[in-house]
This record gives sequence, C-alpha cells and structure tokens, in this order.
Amino acid sequence: MREQNETKPSIEEENRASEPQESKPGTEGLSRRAFLGVGSAGLATATLAALTAHAQETQDTRKAEKDTSASNPAQENKPLLEENPSSNMPPPTDHGDIGPVWYSFDLVHKRVQEGGWTHEVNATVLPTSRDLAGVNMRLTAGSFRELHWHTADEWAIMLSGNARVTVMNPDGTMFIDDVGKGDLWLFPAGFPHSIQGLGPDGCEFLLVFDQGDFSEDGTFLFSETIAHTPRNILAKNFGLEKETVAKLVKSPSLYIFPADLPLSLAQDKSAAGGRRVESPFKYTFKMEAMAPTRKTAGGEVRVVDSRNFPVSKNVAAALVTLKPGALRELHWHPNANEWQFWLAGKGRMGIIMNEGRARTMDFNANDVGFVPRVATHYIENTGKTDVVFLEMFKADEFVDISLNQWLRRLPPEAVTAHVNLDREQLAKIPSEKELVIPG
Repeated sequence: MREQNETKPSIEEENRASEPQESKPGTEGLSRRAFLGVGSAGLATATLAALTAHAQETQDTRKAEKDTSASNPAQENKPLLEENPSSNMPPPTDHGDIGPVWYSFDLVHKRVQEGGWTHEVNATVLPTSRDLAGVNMRLTAGSFRELHWHTADEWAIMLSGNARVTVMNPDGTMFIDDVGKGDLWLFPAGFPHSIQGLGPDGCEFLLVFDQGDFSEDGTFLFSETIAHTPRNILAKNFGLEKETVAKLVKSPSLYIFPADLPLSLAQDKSAAGGRRVESPFKYTFKMEAMAPTRKTAGGEVRVVDSRNFPVSKNVAAALVTLKPGALRELHWHPNANEWQFWLAGKGRMGIIMNEGRARTMDFNANDVGFVPRVATHYIENTGKTDVVFLEMFKADEFVDISLNQWLRRLPPEAVTAHVNLDREQLAKIPSEKELVIPG
C-alpha cells in the first residue's frame, strides 16, 4: 500500500514509503530480550535505536544511488546483471537474507540422448525448495520416455507439441490419451507410465514432482528391471523360452530412445483391451481450454487442483497471465511453499518475510522461483509483452490470502489505527480478491 506523500513515479521510489516499518539486522535479538523479561521502557529504547539506525542505513543507500558509491569499475557479468537488475541494485525496501528464491533451467546440465533431452531444477541447486522439483524434457516425434515409475507424484504441463501418455492402475486398468499444448497429466507415485512424442515435431513438457530432492536419475526404469533380473527368473516369470529371454535386453538403460510413431489413439486403446480394461480415473486435464478462474483487465488466472482435477491430490497449480504493467496482487499462501516456472515475458517479484527480511528478484522465461509459505509477495510485469508463469504447491487445493481483501474486511477503525489512511482513502482499496491488478 502506497504512502500519500510519495510523488516519484518509479516503482523503487514508491516502495520507499514503507521503509521506516522495516527492521534492522538484529531484530531477533529484541525478541529474545522480550522473552528474557526486559522491561517495556528498555525494549522501547532498543526498538527506537534499531529503527533510527535503519533509517540512517536507508538514507545512506539513497545517497549511494546518487553518487558513485554503488558503481563497479572492475569486472561485471553485464548480460547477467541486465537480466537481474533488482538483485544487483535492490530497492531500499530489500533487507536481510531469506535464502535463494531464483534459479534457471538454462544453468543446469542437460542430458541429451538420441530422441530428446532432459534437465532438472531441484533442491540441489535451489535448496530452499524442499517440497517440489521440476524436470524439463523434450522428445522428438516417435521417441519414448521409456516405461518407468517414480517414488513421487508426477504432475506435468505440455509446453509444445503433442504426446501419447499411458498409465496403469494397480487393478490393471489402463489409461491412454493424447495431450497437446496446455494440457496436464498426473501420474501417482509408483504407477507405471510412458510418454511418446507424436508428429509432426514431438513435444516438450515440464514435469513437477512432490519431492524437493527428486532427480530423474532416480527413476525406476523398465529396461534396468529387465537387465538386472536373472534370465532364468525372467523365463519363469514371463513363460518364455530362455533363448527368447536372452534377447530381451536392448540396452541396460533406454531412458529416452527413438521409435516409430504409434497407431491411432483408438487403435492403441483397442489393442490394450478396450473398454474392458479402461481406467475409471482420468489422468489428463485440458488446462488451456478451461475458462479462466479469474479474469481482469490486467490478465487472468486458471486454477487446477483436486477440486477440478480429482487425481491431483498432492499438487495444486495456477497458470497466471499478466499484461504489461499488471500486478499479481500482494498475497500469501497459508498452506504451502510456492514453486514457480516462468513460461514467457519478464517480471519482478518481491517477497516480504518476518523480522523485516525482504528480497526483490527479476525473472525471465525458463526461470524457477520460490516463495516460502505464508510470505507476502507480489509479481509485476516489467516487460512489454505478457508474463506467463505457473504457481505450484504441494497441496490438494490452491489457497491464497489477499492483503487488499483483508484490509477491507476489517473494521475501518482497525485499519486507520495502523496506517495513515482515512475512511475515504481506505474505500479505494479493492474489497474483493482481484488476483491480478491492471497496470
């Protein structure tokens, strides 16, 4: 919420109005004094000293921005700084340390095989994200992500192209479907499944797993199961001749490999057993085709969770589109950390934590963001094109709390006691959850 006495137009200058409310490093010490029984007068004196010191720190920062104090005449990675100006030269409202909130798929190793590639962002490179991990994968036309299963639930969104997916339930019923751009799937942990790229150019997709330390290298592969089971056991299990079993292994680990394009979807379903073995559960969802959950002049939000995609019991998602200048309103999530994947555009996110800690970071397509549970945050489109990103949660439902709505639901005198707003000014704040505020 902006102070009334601020007139400069930049976002950084507008944010400065809230500086005196921030804490100086060592605020946690004040809390300890309170627990140890420091008197109110002593606590007030210490608090005033901390606020005064931080005010001086803020004044110094402003002076530094106007002279050469913040300049770097030596070495700089200028392309990286241009993509992350809010990290290199943060607004004065940033304070303290909240841990890593950014990483990029373009910085991690890419595993390339004939038929496609894969790379991942997990807790190894983004240690704050302990709940979710992401894998970005590409399959050429006809190529398979081989038959496999995981220790975690697999949630996915198709980024481009088309694929055929299969998954088998423990009771032997099968689900087979074709997915295209904007479609989702959910494969429960331990359920065997496969993905095959279709024509004309295969596919690319994002996988999200409900384990922060998940790695694609830890996948249970069909090929490895065959390669590491004694041949006499395979022969007994499959009812095949030993000579036939000896030829089963094409590779000790197929992982991604090229193959012919499949038959039609109807033919594959029929070959699998038709309606007799058809799954009673639907494991795909047409996200891009659904009506927006919330739409304003500033953009739109599509929410998919267990309420409209019942099999997605452990992963909830929101696909957010922000028009230039628009804002994902100040809010927080009470039920889970937030893991983000940026699909398009350029934006800035600010995160405000307890103890006066705050961090601002810039994001671009293919970046991953992280927001701790219950931390207030906003996202602003700072580019000239639409920003599109995913908000992901290890939860059965998408839940957020709007700061605007909270202020308007409180008795007016309770709000005016906290901020310098009269009732007329307070009435200008949106009373309903907007999700997206126009620029």
